Amino acid sequence: MSTHAIRRWERFTPEQRFLRFAFYFISVAAIVFSIKNIEVIPEFLYDAPEQLADFFQRMWPMDTAYYQKSVHAALIETLNIATLGTLLSLTMSIPVGIMAARNVVPIKPLNMLAQLILVSSRSVNTLVWALLFIAIFGPGAMAGTMAIAFRSIGFVGKLLGEALEEANRGPIDALTATGAPPTSVFLKGYWPQVMPSFVSIALFRWDINVRESAVLGLVGAGGIGMAMDTAMNLFRWDQVAVVLSTIFVVVIIAEIAVSAIRRRII
Repeated sequence: MSTHAIRRWERFTPEQRFLRFAFYFISVAAIVFSIKNIEVIPEFLYDAPEQLADFFQRMWPMDTAYYQKSVHAALIETLNIATLGTLLSLTMSIPVGIMAARNVVPIKPLNMLAQLILVSSRSVNTLVWALLFIAIFGPGAMAGTMAIAFRSIGFVGKLLGEALEEANRGPIDALTATGAPPTSVFLKGYWPQVMPSFVSIALFRWDINVRESAVLGLVGAGGIGMAMDTAMNLFRWDQVAVVLSTIFVVVIIAEIAVSAIRRRII
């Protein structure tokens, strides 16, 4: 009589189970370590609902006259910072994105240089860029515009480079076979394929920049954040409510407009 070994199905191998256990253990240990070191004060958590209710009571009713007095001009400046910063970043990110695409520029040192620029741009927060340019240009919209531009290079350039690398090789090989120069190959082969994506990326980045430029004023880089910072320093919470409501409405309108334009392009 033959005996058959009982085969038991297991979802994970012993190595996978060990790795899962190690991941969960490290995650829990990191959370516990973080909570212990940030020194959460329980007393502040207990009365948080009461403080939040008091906070909203101070905001209402809103000082609507503050909008025309200080907020409107700061809002226009914020939109100008976001728009000019985005346009400036597009002009700088296009050559960097092209250099990052290995199929367009098959030169490894240039590819590595472009990647370094893209990573450097994304690794520095917009507020840090703003502080840097405030030290160079002084407080104001100029510093905010440059901060938005340099922060956006990494975002736009990376996505543009990836779009170029994913372009269909058919039209490009056909142009190359006919002896077309590299400029014509790019303008007639690559660009028509990536142009819709590039416009979509530019619109999406402008939408992000509108949100980011709204807080640049907190460090003195111009925009509506300066109006909010002034109201907060004076403890005028009814005016802070006006600024916050304005930012919320503008962000929603920008989101709707960008989504509508992208649907028509893509």
